[in-house]
Amino acid sequence: MKTLAGQVALVTGSSRGIGRAIAAEFARRAAAVAVHGRDAGAVASVVTTIRDNGGNATGVTGDATSFADIEAMRRQIEDRLGPVDILIANAGASLTPPAALEDIPEDGWRATVDASLLATFLTLKSFLPGMKARGRGAIITLASSAGRRADARAPIPYGAAKAAVALMTQDVAAQAGPYGIRVNCIAPETILTARTREQIPTAQQAAMAGFHPLKRLGVPEDVAAAAVFLASDAAAWITGVILDVSGGAVMT
Repeated sequence: MKTLAGQVALVTGSSRGIGRAIAAEFARRAAAVAVHGRDAGAVASVVTTIRDNGGNATGVTGDATSFADIEAMRRQIEDRLGPVDILIANAGASLTPPAALEDIPEDGWRATVDASLLATFLTLKSFLPGMKARGRGAIITLASSAGRRADARAPIPYGAAKAAVALMTQDVAAQAGPYGIRVNCIAPETILTARTREQIPTAQQAAMAGFHPLKRLGVPEDVAAAAVFLASDAAAWITGVILDVSGGAVMT
């Protein structure tokens, strides 16, 4: 249970969905967790739940596409919990509906790319210097199966942004390894968060599950378990890996 005891972890975008599950699991594993989101009420709800279950958590709010906001969050976390040992750059979103490339509006493209790629870049930019100075750290980014395989129905801006996140992760792993920092990426396929359960009818969920060798869709806890492994000492000699948490739907 105490896999991450003594570690401070920040999970961006953890007021709901996959991020919330990761934050809860890290707290269950005895990490001190910083929960992040834009909605202060949603963040507070997650923090309260973690504390009620015996965990240690604090909440921070801010825009992950603003470097000033991220820097302010970093200082708050360091004041309350200490320096961040484990960074989960989870914040991201697909903000543009799937469409033919020529029909994608420029502002829609920028919004989606900024929400996923820019947010990840700025988060790493803020926290890497401290990790390098301390000579240790574990970073996990979140990509997506949308960035791992081509699909005519895919939201192109989201797939492009997540593919870039995966490659950026490996570049940073190569740069940061000599400083004792491991950097890995998780690329989930369809995950049944509360939001996707609402958006995808039950019959369609069953049909989608059939395309996976394991014959089910993922749940947030599947991603959380992978994140715990990559953050723990059990993965001490693993860096630069893109881990497909996809039920076998993506094999590369």
